[in-house]
Amino acid sequence: MKNVPGYVAEILSALEAAGYEAWCVGGCVRDSLLGREPEDWDVTTSALPEETMAVFAPHAIPTGLQHGTVTVRSDHKNVEVTTYRVDGEYRDHRRPESVVFTRSLEEDLARRDFTINAMAENARGELRDPFGGAEDLRRGLLRCVGEPDRRFAEDALRILRGLRFAAVLGLEIETETAASIHRNRELLRQIAAERIQVELMKLLRGKDAGRILRQYPDVVGVFWPEVLPMVGFAQKNHHHCFDVWEHSIHALEMVKKDDALLWSALLHDIGKPECFTVDGAGVGHFYGHAQISRDLADTMLRRLKCSTEFRETVVRLVEWHDREIPRTDKGVRRALRLLGEKDLRRLIVLKRADNLAQAPEYHNRQLDLDEGEAILEKLLAEDACFSLKQLAVNGRDLLALGLRGAEIGRVLDALLDAVVNGEVPNEREALLGHLRTL
Repeated sequence: MKNVPGYVAEILSALEAAGYEAWCVGGCVRDSLLGREPEDWDVTTSALPEETMAVFAPHAIPTGLQHGTVTVRSDHKNVEVTTYRVDGEYRDHRRPESVVFTRSLEEDLARRDFTINAMAENARGELRDPFGGAEDLRRGLLRCVGEPDRRFAEDALRILRGLRFAAVLGLEIETETAASIHRNRELLRQIAAERIQVELMKLLRGKDAGRILRQYPDVVGVFWPEVLPMVGFAQKNHHHCFDVWEHSIHALEMVKKDDALLWSALLHDIGKPECFTVDGAGVGHFYGHAQISRDLADTMLRRLKCSTEFRETVVRLVEWHDREIPRTDKGVRRALRLLGEKDLRRLIVLKRADNLAQAPEYHNRQLDLDEGEAILEKLLAEDACFSLKQLAVNGRDLLALGLRGAEIGRVLDALLDAVVNGEVPNEREALLGHLRTL
């Protein structure tokens, strides 16, 4: 391979010098053919695990001998070296009950998920591609190796992996593979929430995430049934030219590739179908939808075992997305106090995307956001105080005055509120003077 790193080439050469076959395999070959920098380099070999251990002792770690995997340390980097294998029966739609080692590279490639991941290339640039993965890449096609129903029944996570590859690499999913994804989507119920979360995170970062979400809402609905009412739900409001699902996807496509923003954009209107009403003129309204969306988003992220910090950030943005960005110094300082700089910037981006996903004649709301953002920049340039760490007094000052315990926190918060509200300047003597009035 032209761009194989030296530490990987050393492993290939050592195995071949010992009389074994050795190939780079899977995603690194795919990415190299696409001109992308591989994230990981995996090696497959005809050597049995104990033979691999012997070749690389003492730099080999038996990380998964029962599945044929040895981790080899080369130039301070770890590379997984796995013996050619054939998988046994799958009973849990995730992992094989057993594996059988083989000396055939083709048999090993035949067990893999998609043709673009079933290619191998050695250090001399020889490509083994028995299932046409290189041609599928050239055509921009994602296709299962062999029978799609069998591949997805073996490992149901492949359903989401397929959607993720299509979104990230901009691939069309081949007709039979696509039909099988729809047909087998319920198998995702067998997959751990954490694994679904990881794949969904990667999918939403993809350049074609919107296209995949439009084509496969039924798949997303297996683990997030809350999205299904959004699909095709007409908003019956002159501000909107899309149904709720399409509006949300448009918003997602317009935000930066920031995970919290992507998830917030997708879920910001998740509560709309639940609170929909129509007035006497036939106009649709969604009173209280931000709060309902917040609660649903919280439940959905808990279900996927998202981290507390990530979940709270997304839920906060969803809750705030329908509020106006203030256009006064005092209002922006208050928003900074409640959200912090990072999340206030995120909220502005989310509101821009939300507005641009509405009917074009209402895109002039961008001007209001421009005004609010300009005030934000001005306050930050002035080093305006909006957090306790910026306050000109601290806990030690209050201890010296005789305050103790939780009272210190309450007083500091009150002083910060006074500064944010413009009641007192952020100066030590002024704050200590104000303290006497509290």
